[in-house]
Amino acid sequence: MNFRKLLFPFSIVYDGVTSLRNFAYEKGWKESKAYDLPILCVGNLSVGGTGKSPMVEYLIRLLKDDYKVAVLSRGYKRQTKGYKEVFFESTASEVGDEPLQFKQKFPEVTVAVCANRQEGIEQLRTVAEVIILDDAFQHRKVKPSFSIVLTPYEDLFLDDLVLPAGNLRESKRGMKRADVIIITKCPSNVSYASLQELQLRINLEPHQQLFFAKIGYDDQIYGKTETLPLTYLKDKPFTLVTGIANPKPFVSFLQFKDFNFTHKKFPDHHDFSTSEIADLQQEELILTTEKDYMRLHPGLDKFALYYLPIKTVMLYEQESIFNARVRQAVTGL
Repeated sequence: MNFRKLLFPFSIVYDGVTSLRNFAYEKGWKESKAYDLPILCVGNLSVGGTGKSPMVEYLIRLLKDDYKVAVLSRGYKRQTKGYKEVFFESTASEVGDEPLQFKQKFPEVTVAVCANRQEGIEQLRTVAEVIILDDAFQHRKVKPSFSIVLTPYEDLFLDDLVLPAGNLRESKRGMKRADVIIITKCPSNVSYASLQELQLRINLEPHQQLFFAKIGYDDQIYGKTETLPLTYLKDKPFTLVTGIANPKPFVSFLQFKDFNFTHKKFPDHHDFSTSEIADLQQEELILTTEKDYMRLHPGLDKFALYYLPIKTVMLYEQESIFNARVRQAVTGL
């Protein structure tokens, strides 16, 4: 039995509060500020694990050669307050693991963290032509130009409940605000017929488009001093360390590759303690996610620590259609 279902009465209350809040914004009783430059929002309805970071990186790659792009994030679990620009030498404790990952991967892009998105946008608008908001779909004080909302294939918002009985931050009705819905983490072998059935279930609004994506894994692993082919791990037992919301796809990928590993699983955005770092120091070879690497490598003085990057890959030749929709939102044409 799923004991969370016993919390359903509290979900009714939570749903009522969030729905009333959304209603107030829709009626104009609460102000949602619009801007005169493109604001692209990447978000979800559920908590964690939908693939927001790879989607933000996808948008950066798409736009950075033609526009001055900035990324604004909350900086989840950072130990600082207020607006803070992210620099290449920043630490995860100062700015959060995902913003640091964006900056180190794309040094030419301005990355900043600020819980108050309006304040963050005001700071960035002087240096950016396009601002990407990371995880801001429920931040109704800002009216984005374009909203991309993600829902994972194996944990669709359609089949979920509002917190605390489920994982939804707001009612399923909130999806109507999205311009684009992307079903992420689709299996590589998923049939087109299955995806069409999902499209019928979602019942898109006239202004919406639905896309399907999977996780694409790099063929290289990256460490402190070297880059190696993924096949380097083939005959070497290693420890997989994850502190992400849903490590299942990563684990399944490594199992499919027939790698020999043990898995040490930690909560999402886990702040590794001194004792945990000391324990990991004893492991001979460690593979982790790119996000976890940002938090691990400053304290884990170990050369045999590598991460495997991932990216969003559109399915069924939808990439050009999606790219055109994003570019249209940026140009306003």
